[in-house]
Amino acid sequence: MTTGEYGYAPFAGPIVGVTPAGIGVRAAARFIDWIVAGIVGGILFWIFDLPGWASILPGAGFAFLYFVCFEVLTGATPGKKLLGLHVNGSGGAPKPSLADSAKRNAYMLLNLIPWVGGLLWFCAAVAIAVTVSASSTKQGWHDDFADGTQVVKL
Repeated sequence: MTTGEYGYAPFAGPIVGVTPAGIGVRAAARFIDWIVAGIVGGILFWIFDLPGWASILPGAGFAFLYFVCFEVLTGATPGKKLLGLHVNGSGGAPKPSLADSAKRNAYMLLNLIPWVGGLLWFCAAVAIAVTVSASSTKQGWHDDFADGTQVVKL
């Protein structure tokens, strides 16, 4: 076992025969997924007639569940599938486990923190972009935190 590039968690290292996905295509997939999750979350918010204080849930809580469920069940969100990407689980597993996906997407829950959550989320997202861009395996701190998950091109 080696240590991840940023020293957060051990992982098996780069997997031979896969092409890591860069920050640009990953950001585009994330943008598509935010649109889909926002629309679906907004519809559910309207259907269930949630009170005003719960308005943050479709944005942060629902989006977290959206990413975790799709990654665990299929290995990719609709945005990633559309752009030919896939999330490998820790140790090169064909898809992330529930724990892997929850860890790699946990930063999204920062939006639930009153007053400073948006700023904390933004800082975490910038840190992810910087660490993905700087990594030869294109793994960000959140991938290392999730024991070595990796977004790859199909």
